[in-house]
Amino acid sequence: MSNIPNTEAAEKIMRSDAEWRAMLTPEQYSILREKGTERAFTGPLEYNFETGDYHCAGCGALLFNSGAKFDSGCGWPAFMIPADSKAVEEHEDLSYGMRRVEVTCARCGGHLGHVFPDGPRPTGLRYCINSASLTFEKAK
Repeated sequence: MSNIPNTEAAEKIMRSDAEWRAMLTPEQYSILREKGTERAFTGPLEYNFETGDYHCAGCGALLFNSGAKFDSGCGWPAFMIPADSKAVEEHEDLSYGMRRVEVTCARCGGHLGHVFPDGPRPTGLRYCINSASLTFEKAK
């Protein structure tokens, strides 16, 4: 997968619903396009601690580096910080009677998960991300 830069100049990806459905698995579509959530402890990237980069499964944008990943015990891959300050966008999420901060891919708008203020230092953040919304590229 290519290393797509995360800059203000990065082109936004716009696709029709039919195009998204054709290119994503049903689980990826549910999560990325319908704001679904995979069951805790079921995603293969939850247990991946190899060195490399995590990309958006929808558009290939670089989202997180393995150096920011930690074992939070929450059941989903957790990161302290995105790979770049412009890699993800944050939105207020008031669904299910809760107040949370949703995290989406800045390039394609795909739902990734949520960010919580209970992570380790130095950021104190826990980006709790659905495994199916990511692809992993092992370092060479």
